[in-house]
Parts: sequence; C-alpha cells; structure tokens
Amino acid sequence: MTEKPHSWIGALEASQLLGVSRTTLYAYVSRGHVRSQASAASPRERMYARDDVERLRQRTEERRAPDKAAARALHWGMPILESSIALIDGHRLYYRGQDAVMLARTRSIDEIAALIWGQTPVTTRLKPLSRAVMGSDPMTFVARAQAALAGAAAREASAFDLRPASVANAGARILRVLTAVATRVDPGAATIDAALSRAWKVSGRGLDVLRAALIACADHELNVSSFTARCVASAGSHPYAVVIAGLSALEGPKHGGASARAESMLESLRRVPSLRSALAARLRRGESIDGFGHPLYRNGDPRARLLLDLLDERYGMSPEYRFVADVARAATATLGEHPNLDFGLAAVARVLKLPPGSPLMLFAIGRSIGWIGHAIEQYANGQLIRPRAKYVGVQPVA
Repeated sequence: MTEKPHSWIGALEASQLLGVSRTTLYAYVSRGHVRSQASAASPRERMYARDDVERLRQRTEERRAPDKAAARALHWGMPILESSIALIDGHRLYYRGQDAVMLARTRSIDEIAALIWGQTPVTTRLKPLSRAVMGSDPMTFVARAQAALAGAAAREASAFDLRPASVANAGARILRVLTAVATRVDPGAATIDAALSRAWKVSGRGLDVLRAALIACADHELNVSSFTARCVASAGSHPYAVVIAGLSALEGPKHGGASARAESMLESLRRVPSLRSALAARLRRGESIDGFGHPLYRNGDPRARLLLDLLDERYGMSPEYRFVADVARAATATLGEHPNLDFGLAAVARVLKLPPGSPLMLFAIGRSIGWIGHAIEQYANGQLIRPRAKYVGVQPVA
C-alpha cells in the first residue's frame, strides 16, 4: 500500500512529538522503532513515519503514567482488546485485511457477513413477528427492534448455542428481523438489501447504494456499540442480547444517533438562500454542524466518500444530490472538516427519498454484522471483560 505524504513528518516534528533530541530519534530509527526515508524535497533530509512516532509516544507515556494511559485508552486511545475483524489505518478501513470501500462496491451482504463471521450462515424464514413490530406502533425503530429480538430469542431454542456456526445462523436471522422491523414487511426469501429496496421503493441504481451503505456500516473496530456488544458477549449472553445491547449504544446521539441529527440538519437547510450563512448562523447559536470530522481519519472518512461518490455516479443530476454536495462543500469550507459516515447516510436517505429515520436503520442493520462478528470472537476468547475503576471518592475512615 502506498504511503500518503502526510504520513511522513520531519525530524523536528518527530522529535517534538516524542519529547527527545534528534540524536535519540536517530537511535530509535537504528533500532527499528521508527521508519525513515529520504525527503522528496531534499535528499539530504530524512522523513519519519508518523504512525511509528505516535505508537512509540503512546508506549512511552504508558510507561511513565500508566493511570493516565489507561484512561486515554477508553477515549480514542491505545488498543485494549484484540480483534481480527477491522483495521483503521488513518486513511482507510479494512475488513479482514480487505479494503472495505472496494468490498462495498463489489460484494454482497451475505459475502460480507460470511467474511466477518468466518462462517457461511444457513438462513431460514422468519417466524411471525408481533403486530406491534410489523404494524403502526409508535415506538421508535430501536425500541421495536429490541422487542422483536427479545421475542425471537424466546422462540429460538438454538439462541443459547454459542458455537460459531450457530451464532452465525442466529446472526442471519437477526439481520432479517431488523430488516422486517425497518420495513414492517417480512423480507421473505429476498436478500436484506433487496428487501429494503423493495419496501422503500428504491430504483435499481439505488440498490447498489443501499448495499454499499450497509457494508460500509458493518464494522468499525472497537466503537462504543461494538465494545458494549463484546462486554455482553463476554458475560455469555446469547447473540440476540448482544445486538439488543449494541442497539442501545448505537441509538445515542454521540454514536449512530448522530445520523439522525445530520438528517434533521439537511432538512432544515434545504430552502435557505445561502448555505454558508446558514451554517455560520448555526455556529453563532451554539448549534453543531453535524456529520463532519472523524478523529480516526486525517483526510476524511472513506465511508462517507464512498457513499457520496456512489450518489454522484448514479444521481449526479438529481437536485437532491446537488443539494447535499453543496452542503458538504459549504460545511467543509466552514469547519475545515470532511463529511463522515453520519452525513453519508443522511445524504443517501435524502437522495434516495428513504423514509424518516432510515439513516439510523441502515446503520443498525449494517453494524449488526460487526456485533455478531465481535460476539463470535469474544465467545471464542472466553474471558469476562471486567476492567477496574480508579477510585477518586472520599477515602474510608480507618
């Protein structure tokens, strides 16, 4: 994989990040801790791999202040669990070592599920769901999905079989339950993306976009919902409970719920005379511009770029596509940040004219693939996730 220019930094910046002299930096290079290469601008100068520098800096800080390092590990920090599902390298996302963007363009939902789960599941038709789930009950999508999954688990004798093949089979059923809840229609023999497309009246060119959106959502390393899912799986709970817990975390406005905010923002901006003025006014009022920036991607979220590219390729002349593209440009100019997955999902919903709340539905259905994958890994691991808390309260009286 070709390194991008901003992955390499000069000696001064590398030394400052590490808090060491240039002599020590050169020693790190000689020991193989930091990669270096000749500068394209000046062959006499050396450039240093930013990722290696950051990794070494984190290890050094961990040794010097283990308490602080442990706290940072829970907030965009150093890895705390092993997983072989997803890799984020700062520029791209990979599933099992394969570029997720390319997979989203070329593979089916079933193929991605089999890749992430390490198993090819056997799918069966759904048992009838309750009227509250399939009808017009006013509960939110997440509440209806959790109720449907709890009911499905109660009717499935195999729900508590935690062997990988059985969990993968349960995962396939869970995806179909979530699809039925989202569309209020039993998917029957249709694939997940086809069932959504049919229920939401999406044309043939939009089917590929829906499929790509689901695959782009499938996993993203140890995000809060996947960590929640792993914790529940570590307790030995069945995969239906794992997904119920994941949905609770995903719905939060700081996670998948952000897509609902991006959806609402797009609606509010649709008829404004000047996007830049409207966005600036949001900031003056203390409101956020939702769907932009991501701490793990320096040059923009590749998942959002994928979805916007697909919309451009298939709906480039659509007024709604031109609108969301204009919003993306205006917000990027205002914030200096690129669109993230939340904006990408909201853009898909807008351009394809999907029902309200569909960005979160797509996120939940797609991410369930990852939650099941994490459950399979955690069941195999067999360890209970039980970190300690650093007590900072009133000390007991002797």
